[in-house]
Amino acid sequence: MDTSGESLQTIIKKAKEGNQIAFSTLLDTFWNDVYGFQLVRTQNENDAEDITIRTFSRAFDKIDTFDESYEFKTWLITISKNLHVDLLRKRKRNVLEQSETGNSEALRKVLDAAPTAEDRIITEQNLATLLHHIKQLKPHYQKVINLRYFNEMSYAAIAKELGEPINNVKVKLLRAKKLLANQILNKSD
Repeated sequence: MDTSGESLQTIIKKAKEGNQIAFSTLLDTFWNDVYGFQLVRTQNENDAEDITIRTFSRAFDKIDTFDESYEFKTWLITISKNLHVDLLRKRKRNVLEQSETGNSEALRKVLDAAPTAEDRIITEQNLATLLHHIKQLKPHYQKVINLRYFNEMSYAAIAKELGEPINNVKVKLLRAKKLLANQILNKSD
């Protein structure tokens, strides 16, 4: 699809209005650019993929803030760059925290991590609550969450099962997780 000039602006306008096909078109058009950029930066396929998924999720959440006087690709790359910096800061902070506690602390955490009978009961109750929240989602979000987390299917297998492009599955899963998290937070208020 030709997404240069006016047609790209039209797609962005439709995306700002909430058109899912426009979101999908933007994702398909710019996925390789963002992923390739992150692959060079991170030298790690998993990190590059994770950051790219987060980039599109953030971009779609904040699409109203996009200024048409800039290139859309540049805006996406900037979001991606910021997410990568955040990831590096988080990892650095985790490493510093772990090095301060020492090996004895790490050993104690492992020993304390063995689940007790009470932990198993709490986990089962939490699972029941989680399943209840999942059932509140729209059916297509329920399905993608079930396939990924309960059937433990890969993105490629889910894409094949649903007959959708893998990029759509990734963003749909991100969206489903965000809706689920918001629903859980709203129920606990």
